[in-house]
Amino acid sequence: MAAPEQHHELALKRFLDERPELRTELDNLNPLLAQAKGETLEQFRDERLHEAFEAEAEGLGLFAWELTLKLTAATPEDYETQRLEVHREVAEMAGMDWLEYCELYGLNP
Repeated sequence: MAAPEQHHELALKRFLDERPELRTELDNLNPLLAQAKGETLEQFRDERLHEAFEAEAEGLGLFAWELTLKLTAATPEDYETQRLEVHREVAEMAGMDWLEYCELYGLNP
């Protein structure tokens, strides 16, 4: 399995490939805006792309990592399996009971 960073980069690529208008917008950013923020144009562009990705996830009622899984999973079933695995890990790290966690986030265990 590829590293999470590789999955996220692939998801960003697919996200951008599906949105030519966003690609055009990002390709035509004002370099002076990047300079005003003390960033390179590439850093500024990447930041705008991540903001658009996170806004899309939020609009779908997902965490950004869930959108990453959705865009990189081989099948819808694979997505659901991976999604539940990550949620279970989060619940464990938070020291929460799995069923309480599922109820809190509207998941079907």
